[in-house]
Amino acid sequence: MKAKDIFPVQDMLFAGDGDIEISGISYDTRKLQKGDAFFALPGHMTDGKNFIREAAEKGASVIISQEKADNVVLPQIIVKNIFSFMSEFSAKFYNYPDREMTIIGITGTNGKTTITYMIESILAHCGISCGVIGTVNYRYGGKVFNAPNTTPQSADIYKMMREMCSCAIRYLVMEVSSHALALGRVAGIDFDIAVFTNLTRDHLDFHKDIESYFAAKSLLFSELGKGIKSNIKYAIINADDKYGKKLFKIDINAKKKSYGVKTNEVDFKAANINVSSVGSEFNVIAANAMAERVKIKHIGLHNIYNVLSSIAACVACGIDFKRVVEALNGCTQAPGRLERVNTKNLGFEIVVDYAHTDDALKNVLSALNDLKPKRIITLFGCGGDRDRTKRPLMGKIAVEMSDFVFVTSDNPRTEDPLQIILDIEVGIKRIGKTNYKIIADREHAIKEAVMMAKKGDIILLAGKGHETYQITGTQKIPFNDIEFAQKYLDLKEKQKASLKSWQTQQKEFDF
Repeated sequence: MKAKDIFPVQDMLFAGDGDIEISGISYDTRKLQKGDAFFALPGHMTDGKNFIREAAEKGASVIISQEKADNVVLPQIIVKNIFSFMSEFSAKFYNYPDREMTIIGITGTNGKTTITYMIESILAHCGISCGVIGTVNYRYGGKVFNAPNTTPQSADIYKMMREMCSCAIRYLVMEVSSHALALGRVAGIDFDIAVFTNLTRDHLDFHKDIESYFAAKSLLFSELGKGIKSNIKYAIINADDKYGKKLFKIDINAKKKSYGVKTNEVDFKAANINVSSVGSEFNVIAANAMAERVKIKHIGLHNIYNVLSSIAACVACGIDFKRVVEALNGCTQAPGRLERVNTKNLGFEIVVDYAHTDDALKNVLSALNDLKPKRIITLFGCGGDRDRTKRPLMGKIAVEMSDFVFVTSDNPRTEDPLQIILDIEVGIKRIGKTNYKIIADREHAIKEAVMMAKKGDIILLAGKGHETYQITGTQKIPFNDIEFAQKYLDLKEKQKASLKSWQTQQKEFDF
């Protein structure tokens, strides 16, 4: 494609030869290929304009930035909003693959990942291949890619969509983060179905306040129907959520479908709920008429909401309601979402969960308390360089809903881990609780939790979920909660065997 073929996209200034060939798109000089258009994106840690010279030396064909770069002989495009421009540019470069697909976007604070897995399972059961872009990974056509961001940059999204179309994949299920919406990473993508899960405190370091956070999430819905695809669009909204109710009142160019457990007048409702240690069972009533019994391996009320939204989205795709329910009965769980660790018949349970907000931690602990274990031992920390306001709230919830808590580190990044823990401790001390211990070293904390557990207990390792690293400073260090739990389960099992052997020898001696 020639540079001039991209024009006009939006307000822009161009200087240079419009006939120059563009063979790809890059915003990272480490991955840049000769002939790529280089986008100098501003960032939190660094600024792409600092890499323009390197991009030119590596063979970039065009430089796109928000400020004109001096001493660069390459053609330049100067734009006001480089993120939304990159989305429009990528759409045109990859020839609008979103127009060839049914795209389901999922947004909200919690539940996005589990819903993508549920919808993927339902579609697969119905013989429909789909691509998935989300927090755990990006996957399609038998390929799996690491996910540095829940919602990647627009150039990556369009590239993946084009590759999906080349593999005859016509469905895409995508987690859409508030950052992506606010920064224009999904600007112009023609979504067919948008799902809203809930909205609670998170990412306020970026959005500043909850209303701005909601405004960002709302963009996914307000943009529905603005593309050229003529099919009916759907907005699937949690009617039990405060911000879901607010969203439902907004004028949206789509059919609104509601779901809930507490609200009676909804399109998809759960009733007669029964949750046990092996899963959940409940009725789903659709359109106040059809009712089907659903059985899933997932536990917790929050997962019942996830099921309802998944059913609504798939029915909106045109799949028969009964077939959707049938598919759900066999669906698998998302990695790191109440994922069980094999505890080698030691008599207690360990679950790993991604809960890293006060609301998510509350949901998970509620689910575990419903199982009526002897004790709940919770281990958690809070991320550094992120919203500080949730730290004391998570501390309060953890000690109120657990029998004992280990407060530890979870991706401290450039902050002092002990200072983060002090912020958490503020919420604990405020309510006068003492059922906790601070161990900043996460591995050591996991060891103590495992050694402390007795028959009938549940250990919750919260915060990291599917993550297999710890971010300290700017370095990602390998760290896997499950592997460390297994390491100390092995140790505990050996200690138990040694004790049993010693007791046997004592009995023989006494005899």
